[in-house]
Amino acid sequence: MSKAYFPKFVRELFRFSATHPQFVLFGNVHDVFPLPQEGRYIPLPFPKYLAEALQKHAGYDLVVEYLPLQGFEILSGEPDLFKTLTDRSPDSPVPLLEEAAEVLTRLSESPEKAVAVLLSFSSRLPELRCREEFPDFLYSLFRLGQKANPVKKGADLLYNLLIFVFDKEEDLPRWYTLENARIRSAPVPRPDPEMRRLMAETLVGRMPDWDKISDSQKEEIKQVFVDLTGGMLAREMVAITQLARKEKLSVVEIGEAIRRYKVGIQDNPWAKINPKKLREAETILMRRVIGQPQAVRATAQILRRSFFNLSGAQFSRYSHRPKGVLFFAGPTGVGKTELAKAITEFLFGSEHNYIRFDMSEFSQEHADQRLLGAPPGYVGYEGGGELTNAIRQRPFAVVLFDEIEKAHPKIMDIFLQLLDDGRLTSGRGETVYFSETLIVFTSNLGVYEMTPDGRKIQRVTPDMPYEKIQEKLLEAIQDHFKYKLGRPEILNRIGENIVVFDFIRPQHAEKILQKMLRNICLKLEDERRISLQIAPYVEKRLLEEVSRDLSMGGRGIGNKLEKLFINPLAELLFELSPSEGQTVHIKDITKSEEEWRLHGSL
Repeated sequence: MSKAYFPKFVRELFRFSATHPQFVLFGNVHDVFPLPQEGRYIPLPFPKYLAEALQKHAGYDLVVEYLPLQGFEILSGEPDLFKTLTDRSPDSPVPLLEEAAEVLTRLSESPEKAVAVLLSFSSRLPELRCREEFPDFLYSLFRLGQKANPVKKGADLLYNLLIFVFDKEEDLPRWYTLENARIRSAPVPRPDPEMRRLMAETLVGRMPDWDKISDSQKEEIKQVFVDLTGGMLAREMVAITQLARKEKLSVVEIGEAIRRYKVGIQDNPWAKINPKKLREAETILMRRVIGQPQAVRATAQILRRSFFNLSGAQFSRYSHRPKGVLFFAGPTGVGKTELAKAITEFLFGSEHNYIRFDMSEFSQEHADQRLLGAPPGYVGYEGGGELTNAIRQRPFAVVLFDEIEKAHPKIMDIFLQLLDDGRLTSGRGETVYFSETLIVFTSNLGVYEMTPDGRKIQRVTPDMPYEKIQEKLLEAIQDHFKYKLGRPEILNRIGENIVVFDFIRPQHAEKILQKMLRNICLKLEDERRISLQIAPYVEKRLLEEVSRDLSMGGRGIGNKLEKLFINPLAELLFELSPSEGQTVHIKDITKSEEEWRLHGSL
């Protein structure tokens, strides 16, 4: 084995043990770490790892752990040495903090033997039943650090160490560390690539079929394991290999084992999509979204790409990014949200499997806490975030962020991480993965602009050709992200996935009207068992009225239809009082003083 690898915080501990008697280690202190041992690396829990490293590589004779409410435990070294130094057995009854301080004093004042003590779960000390003793206990340790003297070990000098193990650096009161030259802090980060590589080399050999593959495949699988576990804990790497063995996944399926661990379920709805259905995606989507052939075509291409997991493949063969990203831009009521629902139904069989966030509700500075959850100590911390909770419950989903331009600029930081890394960390510290989601943004950017005097004017109109609308909207989106927000990197993550919607043209209004009338008829038949038969003249008259102004799109047609047809239909049904199984024949439509009436019979 080449020179033994230790992470930075351990190297600092080795280096400064000659200058500082006390340390604060904080961060990833509940993980496992690979310890060099007899030509290989053995994963050990943090306290044991630190103890073995201090004894075998730094010359410490005894390493002890103090656990609140439990007492002292020998991690490395001879129990008799502990008894000699303290006049007590390590398995004695749990000491109070006052007694613990006396034991720590004796250990720290050892004149010949180098001793290190880990104060584990230090973050919890003020919350336990010993909280009233805690201030005095802490002051005793502070004084201990101030009067500490080093121990001579051969030609070297070492301090007897007192190591606080905290979740967060601020868990130790500020007065303790302020201008205190006797204590040094070091963060314990999540595993870096080198540490993950050592873990991978230790773990993959335990997976099925390891002995059946070539040396080149072994090296490739190790690298895959390292790449796909970026940002994860070493404990999670152990759990992934345990999951693979339990579910009888071959070592060559390490990517699938990691995917199952991240999303928490074995089934993969993406793999169940019929390829023939994907080939016909345009035709299927156009049944619901009328008058947007360009948008539907661009969407279908991205869906086919997502099926083969090729999103982001040009940057990395092991991309963690979402399955796909779509940015729908265009006027109101033209089918942006409808297409998101259609995609959801197409992929997962029901349009209700999409997760929608109206970004106008996230316009305040602290709105990001609604998505991710409040930080520890704040109201609502236990509940988690709306976005992170939703993805934990439904890792396979279409996530719709509606009217993205209305979100507070701070929210953009969340989107940047989501699009780039494919994961978010909630306020509770839980990591949520978006690698199995399809992300959809919608926006009205560029349709309107504000004049210097505060008036709102329309930049694109229905009389413009689609190419001109597309040009103006793309220009406005670029300006918004690059200059107004100053966040071109968001636009860069979205890439070429901006899909511009056209206005509803007159030739499409008839199809939309027929679809809406069909929905009305089906609803009445489903719920009341009453059939409707609408005369061609009535449909023609309705089309004339709804087509007069198409600037509000399909939603505008629906709003007009409510006044022109639905309200008069309700009145007619009350007049005729049809029974189940009967058919209502609508023969005419008239207008009298702004009031529309339908005429018909049974």
